Amino acid sequence: MRKVIGIGETVLDILFRNGQPVSALPGGSTYNAVISMARAGLPVTFIGEVGHDRVGDEIVGFLEKNGVDTRSVCRFQNTKSPISLAFLNEQNDAEYVFYKDHPHDRLDLIIPDIGADDIVLFGSYYAVNPVIRMQVKALLDAARSCGAIIYYDVNFRAAHAHEAKKLVPCFRENLEYADLVRGSHEDFAVLFQKEGADAVYDAEISSFCRHFIYTQGSRAVEVRGAGGFAKSYPVAEQATVSTVGAGDNFNAGFIYGLMKYGVTRSDLVRGLSENQWDALVGCACRFSAECCKDIYNYVSESFGHSLRQDGAHFGKDSDGMGEK
Repeated sequence: MRKVIGIGETVLDILFRNGQPVSALPGGSTYNAVISMARAGLPVTFIGEVGHDRVGDEIVGFLEKNGVDTRSVCRFQNTKSPISLAFLNEQNDAEYVFYKDHPHDRLDLIIPDIGADDIVLFGSYYAVNPVIRMQVKALLDAARSCGAIIYYDVNFRAAHAHEAKKLVPCFRENLEYADLVRGSHEDFAVLFQKEGADAVYDAEISSFCRHFIYTQGSRAVEVRGAGGFAKSYPVAEQATVSTVGAGDNFNAGFIYGLMKYGVTRSDLVRGLSENQWDALVGCACRFSAECCKDIYNYVSESFGHSLRQDGAHFGKDSDGMGEK
């Protein structure tokens, strides 16, 4: 059976509205995605690190409660697990403040079994952090040698803007590993001072990776793919409670779609059809919209249950039409 392996940071997200804390939830970009994928019935392993403290207990316990394999999570003594403060504005978009000492990051990498067409998700500052760069590369090398699909979420925030120039070589190396790249308009404005899907794809992505997804919050999702494929997908209007985790859940939904519709790495090498892109982006937007309905960083358990009930549909052909 195909599976998903995610590697990334862990944090305790404390959410503020009108200056008051309203929730405290385990999080992290890849972490949020793996929780949602596990709730949707996918077999998921998480690779990361936490401290041996109360926050670390919450982070690991929540993974286990949701059915995520935690055997590759490292726990370190005398280390405090990181915290993130997310302040919601009137539009329910979040401004973040992170409390983490990145120079003290370390990772005793435990690489799980990876098979052909498994999916490896990585991204954020974790993917370019010089302290753990060799461990991340080791996972990517293992994934590539096994024929897995590598999905890269750039997710590079303004808090690290002062490091952008020196990290560009790592970013480009990540692009070379990736079969699919997603980034938001904010990411590329910070990294390259560029905006617009075509400007970013032509100048920064296409030479390294052919499949690119450019998200813009409530504005249309732009896709650029092999063979000159280009399409804009409008985002449906909806009332949002919080946008924390919206992009992470877009990733979760897209990967869910790859699994649901049986899209393989060979399909990506050949190039995806419009039907395939439509189905995958549809799944991604559905997960993202579901996440925004509440203050949580992931899709609801009831939403996941409804998808698990639909699990018999896994294994459709890679155009999403008919059974294999």
